[in-house]
Amino acid sequence: MAPIASQGIRSGDAEIAYWSLGEGAPVVLLHPFPADHEVWMPVAQALAVRYRVVLPDLRGHGESGVGDGPATMEKHAADIVRVMDVAGIGRAPLAGVSIGGYVLFEFWRRYRGRVAALIFCNTKAPADSAEARAGRLQAANDVLERGTEPFLESMIPRLLGKTTRETRPDLVDGALRMMRRMSADDVAQVQRGMAARADSLETLKTINVPTLLITGNEDILTGVSEAELMRQNISGSQLRVIPKAGHYSPWEQPEEAARIVRQFLDAV
Repeated sequence: MAPIASQGIRSGDAEIAYWSLGEGAPVVLLHPFPADHEVWMPVAQALAVRYRVVLPDLRGHGESGVGDGPATMEKHAADIVRVMDVAGIGRAPLAGVSIGGYVLFEFWRRYRGRVAALIFCNTKAPADSAEARAGRLQAANDVLERGTEPFLESMIPRLLGKTTRETRPDLVDGALRMMRRMSADDVAQVQRGMAARADSLETLKTINVPTLLITGNEDILTGVSEAELMRQNISGSQLRVIPKAGHYSPWEQPEEAARIVRQFLDAV
């Protein structure tokens, strides 16, 4: 396996960091909020035996800058196409967890010629309800006033499954370590960007590339019902449920996630 190489590029008004490992056909993996590329690293190392795995930090996460104003899905999608251009990737399968999935809906609307296949993990197609949108905007204001720690601590029981929280303190600590790389401004602008995202229910019907849907059976944020809604609306899509995993399923159960993703990519 080739060593992990990190690179920084300019995309619009932000510096975007990404990592690359392995050689072979490319695949791009997008992480969830409020974390970074490290969520995918155990899975990426398993895939890198056969694939070239590219792992961006979305703007406002990890080592990537947030830029000016809300980190909208349009900005994220433009960042990913810029990473692909610089990395010399024409067309590839793309996977996204949570916000990574929201970015992929926008990416599909704008750059579908660059998409060979899609993997949606622990995500959902509908836009935020008025209540959820208000909650995000309130959380954005709160972190700017009080700092990120109360917010991040409150997210752990929502993001990580019951099994992980009870049996894997190392994964809980690792998730918090990733989250703490985000500043209050990062968290606020990413939340505002998610609050403004478009509804993607109609987009589902336009997806005509091989598509895999993954969720965790302990995911209380998106879960099986949201994945099933996507399966019903994306022609020919497959759904896999990872046991003992919450919203961060590739981080919580990397061996099972790697097996499922590898099986899908090999078939594509």
